[in-house]
Amino acid sequence: MAVRTLRPVSSAQRKMQYVLYRDVLTKDAGPVKSLTKGRNRTDVRNNRGVKTMTGRGGGAKRSFRLVDLKQQKHEIPAIVKSIQYDPNRTSFIAHIIFIDGAQSYILAPEGMKVGDRVVFGPNTKVKVGNRLQLKNIPAGTTIHNIEMTPGRGGQIARSAGSSVILMGFDSGFALLKMPSGEVRRVPETGFASIGTLSNPDHMNVRISKAGRTRHMGHRPTTRGKAKNPVDHPHGGGEGNVSIGLKKPKTRTGKPALGYKTRNPKKFSNKFIVKPRSKKRKK
Repeated sequence: MAVRTLRPVSSAQRKMQYVLYRDVLTKDAGPVKSLTKGRNRTDVRNNRGVKTMTGRGGGAKRSFRLVDLKQQKHEIPAIVKSIQYDPNRTSFIAHIIFIDGAQSYILAPEGMKVGDRVVFGPNTKVKVGNRLQLKNIPAGTTIHNIEMTPGRGGQIARSAGSSVILMGFDSGFALLKMPSGEVRRVPETGFASIGTLSNPDHMNVRISKAGRTRHMGHRPTTRGKAKNPVDHPHGGGEGNVSIGLKKPKTRTGKPALGYKTRNPKKFSNKFIVKPRSKKRKK
């Protein structure tokens, strides 16, 4: 897969980059009607219709693909019919058909092609695209779509190009090394898929112009210092003045830029063997 840089024939296209999907995606393969549904855009409103977030709204219309993250149809082989684009996620999805006629969407790993055979089960063959229990996967294998709670479906490593390394096992748990460097324990009876997820060049995409961002459902963001004091802690003042605080704050008054939001008493903290590595300052 390649990344194309557009010629700067206009200021909006200067430095714009996008992924050439035609090298990977199946030609003329549209969404399967039985595996899609409509999706109402609530524009980040809660059940009372009140906006709970700013800077969201609009965007291109999408149909929601019913991607199977549990993949509980065990020991029944399936054939990959097509690799498709999903506007609701960064990785590609694969349309598979089981030998009994059932159809499904799954997350497509890197290297999966049309015609490949995939099998789900507790102890199937370790092959790209197959899904099996963690305790039956050799240490050092690259995996994705991992269950944190057995039977709940994959929750870890579901975005484009992401993967986790299975380091080993300890007292009924599997030790996983995350892309952030964090080492976490998850039950070894949970399931995981083999391989690295597709579309690794997604990180090289450059939006370049505001219009593409609006198509994604993101509205313009107003600076806090440009608002009134009633709307933001940075607001107020005459002209272009500083925020008047020692440290910046969010719209709700919480510390911003580096403030740790994770609850130190969170239940899952005990499953973290090694915290994520800190980024080096440039």
